Amino acid sequence: MRPSVTPWKTLLRTTVLSLLAAGAAAGVGGGPALAADGNVAWTVRTASNSYGEARSSYSYNVNPGGTVEDAMVVANRGPAPLTLAVYAADGFTTDAGQLDLLTRDRKSVAVGAWVRPSAGSVVIQPGKTAQVPFTIAVPANATPGDHVGGILTALTQTDQAEGINVDRRLGIRITLRVGGELKPTLGIENLHVTYDGSSNPVGRGDAAVSYTIHNTGNAALSGKQSVSVSGPFGVLRARAGDIAAPPQLLPGESWDVTVPVHGVAPTVRLAATVTVTPLLTDASGSITPLTPIEATAHGWALPWTLVLVLVVLIAAVVGAYLYRRRARTVRRTREDARVRDAVEQALRNPRPQTS
Repeated sequence: MRPSVTPWKTLLRTTVLSLLAAGAAAGVGGGPALAADGNVAWTVRTASNSYGEARSSYSYNVNPGGTVEDAMVVANRGPAPLTLAVYAADGFTTDAGQLDLLTRDRKSVAVGAWVRPSAGSVVIQPGKTAQVPFTIAVPANATPGDHVGGILTALTQTDQAEGINVDRRLGIRITLRVGGELKPTLGIENLHVTYDGSSNPVGRGDAAVSYTIHNTGNAALSGKQSVSVSGPFGVLRARAGDIAAPPQLLPGESWDVTVPVHGVAPTVRLAATVTVTPLLTDASGSITPLTPIEATAHGWALPWTLVLVLVVLIAAVVGAYLYRRRARTVRRTREDARVRDAVEQALRNPRPQTS
């Protein structure tokens, strides 16, 4: 599941720069990430070394117990000296499908705990740059597979007018694949289908198929999705249009999906089938499709207008039958009463006997 982030007191005031930080952490764009607000401006970028030049993010393959040494370059573009905190944090996927990094008040257990900057802060003079070395020490018992986090710079200022602290973050993503058996696996969970019919007794309606994609393996995965809805035995199948791919989910994360399917026949009982093809991205950026997974769930699709018509017809037939039955009963009762009256009349007035 995606971890929740405790809202900071300063969240509303740091939205723009936090998004810039998330963009930098996600490796968006090839240039340095920039934070700017009034007289505050700085950039961060990867250092050029044996790992490469002009990298948009950090990416490593490391065995358990291994270490990596690298550096981040921070530049002060403003007119005043800057003192920036430097720290690392674990990454997670937000509800908007973007990579973000945990705030300092939340504990990191993977990349954020394994990255050790050479210093907890850095002072940079106007127009100058500073290189911040860091070491990644992967524990010997680290779980094999993909781990994502980032290294961040942060500036905290006090807004006297509003009496709050304003925290600005800017960082770069770190993608780490720990050696061992890679198990890229997605699961489809909580699959449901609902139906919204048409007023036309024989018309088609719309179905909504909802489900959760769960990364149950140890590799970061996206996926290609397809959804269809059919009647019993697969008849009258309707397929959904193009479905946007989910974001790349980190191990353990989930993504909720709801897909509309139009032109679904009201076949009383529906079968919704979801197929997801996991997509694995390697260090070079190439994407490999894996074996598709499939799940099916059932739901009701009653043609309510037709059902109402049938109910009215059945009620009319039953009513007519009951009316005729009651009429026969009334006639029988009347006939019985007439015979009884005739008998009683005959008994009261017996015919005289002739000799």
